Amino acid sequence: MARSDGAVNGRSALVAFAVAVVVLVGCARSRPGLYQGYVEGEFVYVASALGGRLTHLDAERGRQVEPEMPLFSLESDQEAAEKRQAEEQLRSAEAQLGDLRQGKRAPEVEVVRAQLAQATASEQQAALDLERDEAQFAAGGIPKSQLEQTRSRHTVAAARAQELSGQLEVARLPARNDQIGAQSAEVEGFRAALKQAEWRLDQKRVRALKAGRVLDTFYREGEYVPPGSPVVKLLPPAGVKIRFFVPEAVAGGLEPGRALVVRCDGCPEEIPASITFVATEPEYTPPVIYSHETRAKLVFMIEAKPAEGKGPDLHPGQPVEVSLR
Repeated sequence: MARSDGAVNGRSALVAFAVAVVVLVGCARSRPGLYQGYVEGEFVYVASALGGRLTHLDAERGRQVEPEMPLFSLESDQEAAEKRQAEEQLRSAEAQLGDLRQGKRAPEVEVVRAQLAQATASEQQAALDLERDEAQFAAGGIPKSQLEQTRSRHTVAAARAQELSGQLEVARLPARNDQIGAQSAEVEGFRAALKQAEWRLDQKRVRALKAGRVLDTFYREGEYVPPGSPVVKLLPPAGVKIRFFVPEAVAGGLEPGRALVVRCDGCPEEIPASITFVATEPEYTPPVIYSHETRAKLVFMIEAKPAEGKGPDLHPGQPVEVSLR
């Protein structure tokens, strides 16, 4: 409510000032080339995209702030917890992806290798037994049935060794490409979730994007700030401009870039400036058909920017005197 009343009072003051300017313009006609005006500001209203209770207000009215200086902070316990959760989920997904790319763990590979060594030794022993029984069968020392049993044991032992050799090769391989692809997509999803959580947390700690002077604050610590509601009102140096009014006969010869000089009460020296905007329509028009007498009453609004570094010397609402060069 205080902000709305301030805006209304500000508009009323500007209207009253503009009326006074019109009167002063008439008075200034006795001094050619000298025009009355006032300083206006293009303000920056700093807000957060998220709402919350205002926990800390760093900005103070009248204080000069620089880029990246903290302005205010909102409660952020939930956003901080969401960020920690996203970090843990990403860490777990990346570990699973790394495991899939590496295949089985080293101890598991060693177990398969030991089993293969045992199976190879068994196959070699079965081969020796088969060679011996074949010689004895040829000499008539053993029956054919015993030879067949020995041959069968050798076949089984050889098959077991071949099987474990294949298992060892598989244990060294990573997971299938489709499994790795699916896990990679999950990792990217958790990375995106972490970025979103970091953005939400950053929205609760607002810093100045540009240098400027704090003109007003709209909330006190402990109050709830709705999403998008301005908390701090800044005036950057480039946001200061001068408005003044000139008669119709003078406006036609002005254009952006024209140099001028600004004087004000309390200013130690003249402030150089240049015109940035010339109104194409009169600011005040009489409700009658134009005549030579009424045309003399028309005034056009002119806007100008002070020279670089001179903006902080002027204050919004301050009356000034402008002379053209």
